This record gives sequence, C-alpha cells and structure tokens, in this order.
Amino acid sequence: MSTPSISVQLYSIHEALDADPDGSLGRLADIGFRTVEAFDFVRRADALKESFQRHGLSAPTAHAFLIEEEGIPTPDGLWAVPPAEEVFAAATTLGADVVIDPFVPPNHWQNLTDVQRNADRLNARAVQAAKHGLRVGYHNHDHELALQLDGRPAFDVFVELLDPSVLLEIDLYWAAAAGADLVALVKQHSDRLHAVHVKDGPLRPGISARQLPTDQLPAGQGDVPLSAALAAAHDLAYAVVEFDHYEGDIFDGIRQSYQFLTRQHAAS
Repeated sequence: MSTPSISVQLYSIHEALDADPDGSLGRLADIGFRTVEAFDFVRRADALKESFQRHGLSAPTAHAFLIEEEGIPTPDGLWAVPPAEEVFAAATTLGADVVIDPFVPPNHWQNLTDVQRNADRLNARAVQAAKHGLRVGYHNHDHELALQLDGRPAFDVFVELLDPSVLLEIDLYWAAAAGADLVALVKQHSDRLHAVHVKDGPLRPGISARQLPTDQLPAGQGDVPLSAALAAAHDLAYAVVEFDHYEGDIFDGIRQSYQFLTRQHAAS
C-alpha cells in the first residue's frame, strides 16, 4: 500500500487563477502543495510551466475534454474543445503524465449506445496520447453511476469497454451523491484507479452535477465517507482536493482540506 500524493484541482481556483495566475499558484505552494492538477491549460501551458517551476509545483495529471469533440454546453454557450493534438502537446509542455477527461454531459449517458460511443472515443484518444508518451483517464460525476443498464451502473459497463491502459479518477463526492458504496467502488476499480477527487458536503437527496450545489465543505466536514474510501484505495497515486463551488475563502477551504489529508496520511 502506497501513500498518495496530495494534489489540488486548479478548477477550484479558476476565478483567482484567471485574475492572478502566478500569485494564485504561489498561495497553493504556501499551503504545502507540491502537486496540482491542471485545468484549462492548453491556452497558457508555457505560462503555467514557468509558474510551476517558480513555486516548486508539478502537474502530473491534467484535465481536458477528450470525448466531446463538438464542445461542451454551458449556461453561457458552447465551450470550445481544442483539438486533441494541441491538448497532448500542451500536456507534454506542462510535464503531465495523464490527461483526464473531466466531463461528458448527461445527455450522452442515456443508454448503451452512448456508453459504447464514450468508451470508443476515449480508447481512440488513448492510442493518440501514447504517441506523446501520455496516458488518458476519465473522471466521473453522478450521472454515470446513476444510470442503470440491465441492473448495473453505466459506469461499470463503461469501464469494461475501456482499453486496459485507460485510467480512472473517481470523484468521491459525486459517486456518493449517486448512491454508490465508495469502499466497494474503489476496491472494484483498484486495478486502474489512479486518483480520487477528495470533496465533501451534505449528501441530501437530489444533489446532481446538472445543478452544482453551493454548500460544499472542506474535506472531512461533510457527509462523504472520505476516510473509509481513502483507506480502501490501495496503491492510489493522487488524492486531489477539489471544490466545484465554495462560499467562503476558497484558499482557506483548500487549506483545511489539505490538513485533513495530511492527518489521514499520518494516521495510515
């Protein structure tokens, strides 16, 4: 059993990162992070790399859309998706090892045809990434686990259709929101589980990525059984702090989550 490195998903600070990229990364380094998970990096890979070097950071994992080639719908319009070759070139610039698809909308998780499509597209990207010395992975929300196909979560069917080289990053909060048994889930997929997103908050009925909740909490302060899930996740490479939204000072929320994970490591 290995102790995972503590990381943080840069989406958590996307507003601060846009306003002051270097200063924001410096604040993460001051908290104690040495590893981050890159987000929206293609347009600014060189600048991020310079800041990473300045603050002693690295980004071995990175998020980029790989399956939805046509773009991602948002309330403000369609989020353009860069060509995969540009994504992989930028990931190489950053020094990443794994590029993880963070989101396929619920309308493309409706049936087995959708699941097969998603797996086929990610498998094709895995072949493409390998030419750059990279691997690819997938990050879940709640809808992949909530959809049932012949009595099984669509996520499980999806994983079976993936090439063995494709890795997983399980978001523990969203999996719990879908009603999954986290300990059983991480054990079931331990052979390809590379990272988890460590996220917390109340687990009330109706929580969904279709409408992001506004009451997420620092890790260890909500209803998600994070400690049990982390203890069950043997040989995990990265435990990644993330907030979809946080009402307080986001850097303080991240700091509290970092402290939770350092206590978990000390107790293991």
